[in-house]
Amino acid sequence: MGLGFVILIGTLAAIFVLGIRILAEYERGVVFRLGRFNGNKTAGFRWLIPGVDRMVRISLREIVMDVPAQEVITRDNVSLKVNAVLYFRVLHPEKAVIQVENYLYGTSQLAQTTLRSVCGQAELDELLAERESINQRLQEIIDQQTEPWGVKVRNVEVKQIDLPPEMQRAMAKQAEAEREKRSKVIHAEGEFQAAQRLAEAAKVLATQESALQLRYLQTLAEIATEQNSTIIFPVPIDIFRPFYEVAAKKRGGDGA
Repeated sequence: MGLGFVILIGTLAAIFVLGIRILAEYERGVVFRLGRFNGNKTAGFRWLIPGVDRMVRISLREIVMDVPAQEVITRDNVSLKVNAVLYFRVLHPEKAVIQVENYLYGTSQLAQTTLRSVCGQAELDELLAERESINQRLQEIIDQQTEPWGVKVRNVEVKQIDLPPEMQRAMAKQAEAEREKRSKVIHAEGEFQAAQRLAEAAKVLATQESALQLRYLQTLAEIATEQNSTIIFPVPIDIFRPFYEVAAKKRGGDGA
């Protein structure tokens, strides 16, 4: 009687211990009883019937998955490699277990194929300049495909675009030519504005004789500051015209 009771107690204790499960705060347990879905277990101490219940642990934390580099041929026939990073989490643990065999592997494969498809439909300039729209398109497509699995894709970021060396050289030459073109345009605009100002100054000097003489004297002062030993002093004939007129009047008076 005593031995049988001890065996019974020991058996019950072993069954109790075997059925103990501890779930962390970020985990949920999907329970199957005799192969059928029997609900989700939340965090804390949980007990299952050994041999009858089976529990699958699912993490609710956000998962950061690196999408390996994919060989892509763009719409304008440029071959390159593109990799990305994927941010997602499980919202419905039972779907992540029942609807797909391995939601991590499935999400990874779906992200790789979608990355190749979306980047292959875009041109190289679009991939380089409009990366935000590419990320948004990837997120929408992958999230739509993983929704039946209970997986929510929060964000997809194209991390790196590897161009072939010959394409890098071509783009460097193109950028250099673009910078040279902008430099020439800016220089031409400066020359045009300077010519406009000189034309305006010429009009002012043409209408104001005193301004022309002041400019002439200013130029002489600038020449004198250069410490030249010899200065050529050109004198306009118009300066001596009043003296010529006075001399002519005197000669006319003497003749009279």
